[in-house]
Amino acid sequence: MQAPLFLSEHAVATENFCKQYIGTKQTHIPKRLYDAMLYSLLAGGKRVRPALVLACYQACGGEDLEAALPAAASIECMHTYSLIHDDLPCMDDDDLRRGKPTCHKQFDEETAVLAADALQALSFEMLADLNADADTRITLVKDMALASGCQGMVGGQMMDIEAENQAIADVLQVERIHLHKTGELLRWSCEAGARLADADETQFQACSRFGKAVGLLFQIADDILDTTASSEMLGKSAGKDEAQNKATYVSVLGVTKARELADEMCEIALDACGSLQGTAGKQLKDLAVYILKRGQ
Repeated sequence: MQAPLFLSEHAVATENFCKQYIGTKQTHIPKRLYDAMLYSLLAGGKRVRPALVLACYQACGGEDLEAALPAAASIECMHTYSLIHDDLPCMDDDDLRRGKPTCHKQFDEETAVLAADALQALSFEMLADLNADADTRITLVKDMALASGCQGMVGGQMMDIEAENQAIADVLQVERIHLHKTGELLRWSCEAGARLADADETQFQACSRFGKAVGLLFQIADDILDTTASSEMLGKSAGKDEAQNKATYVSVLGVTKARELADEMCEIALDACGSLQGTAGKQLKDLAVYILKRGQ
């Protein structure tokens, strides 16, 4: 399925902001580190998380997209840091990411670790620099720390590692892993957009529900694609989950039932958009359908 046009538009805006923001610091960063940071951050991808920030911002009445771009760039920095670490030999040991050599292959393992660390720190710096009131900035920083750290993504990564080779048969255990590992940053993206637009409680809860549903939908679709798609189509090594005996929706449910669960998550996401009106509300619906059908 063709990606929605707004996805590429938000991706370009986010990438331009990232280049400009990091570019102002170039003289203060060791060249090899700077090159590795930009290499991974600008390596391509659909930029779903930044798009969620910007689309939810607009769906809740936000009009000045420039004001939300630092938050969109922030989540992409955090996500990219996680990908660099995921690919390291001590983790998933992958040589390909977004159709290009992974950071530790293009540079070296030490540089990759430091580039990831730098991008994580840069994520918080971008939030601190937001043109928003202090309470909003503090809330976004704290929420990012919770979503990305030991109670969120990093905790989910630990659960994922511990579940390897354990023959997990409980779909709720798989869900718990991925609500943390993948879902928390996607939920943060949606809630951040709503906060920056000064959303009312109904709008905020709608964005939060959408983010939770899309978080699970994204992971289920990713698990299915890892089984059914080629490395060329994915831009990363296919079949890694099965090879590493990961606990996935496909390993527990099989492809057919995993697709059924993905359909259910998509319906929940679409229903959450009921109070989000206008073009941006439709964009969120289009994005949910795209995530469900990517690769088809």
